[in-house]
Amino acid sequence: MTTIETLAPHLPYLRRYARALMGTQELGDSQVRRALSALSSGQRKLPEGVTPKLGLYRTFQSMWSGDANAAQRVGSSEETTRPDNLLRAISPTSRAALLLTTVEAFSLEEAGFILDKSPQDVERSIVEAQDVIDRLLASRVLIIEDEPIIALDLENLLTELGHDVVATAATRDEAVAKARSERPGLVLADINLGEGGSGIDAVSEILESFDIPVIFVTAYPERLLTGERPEPTYLIAKPFLPETIQATVSQALFFHPETSPV
Repeated sequence: MTTIETLAPHLPYLRRYARALMGTQELGDSQVRRALSALSSGQRKLPEGVTPKLGLYRTFQSMWSGDANAAQRVGSSEETTRPDNLLRAISPTSRAALLLTTVEAFSLEEAGFILDKSPQDVERSIVEAQDVIDRLLASRVLIIEDEPIIALDLENLLTELGHDVVATAATRDEAVAKARSERPGLVLADINLGEGGSGIDAVSEILESFDIPVIFVTAYPERLLTGERPEPTYLIAKPFLPETIQATVSQALFFHPETSPV
């Protein structure tokens, strides 16, 4: 089995991480391709004594961190209009630490290996990143979820984080109507609404009228991480941890220029 074949199961998740880290699918995928090219050509080798996934993330991270331009670049001037001081408010290392431990579910020790930092340094970086994001950003949120208990859990969590949940919807039609009436700055959506239709279709229709970030929350993330069509930048697997919701919401609001303030 070739190196690339060994790494194939982990590539959708590395692409998710890279997109969230850099703010766009184009920039993230460019860095993933760069790492894979280095591995396939023999320019880089996977670290020994660790799982292929850990080795892959370590290789990607070391190359990204070693490229000063890539590590500082978060979108382009055409993709974001946020003031430079907001984009630079969180260091690249702190963003990476936050994503690795929450969205990617690595332990502090694993994230430390990937970042070449001690677990204590990783934990300090996470606290720094989360404090800055929570202080600077908040939004009006629409939740699209057909399971009442999950919808309530999300609403309570987001409210505790300082966001304003302006509406919840259980069907495609209800979601579109509430988006038009409430004008949210962020959408959290399940992809399967049972008899209420498709959350993906609801989001597609909403995005025809609004330029807002969307986070998909699903029990089957691999269905949206195929590489065969444009993929969501922000994707959370069920069952989710509160920390994962917090980190992903923060990243979505941080990178998107058109979110509406509370």
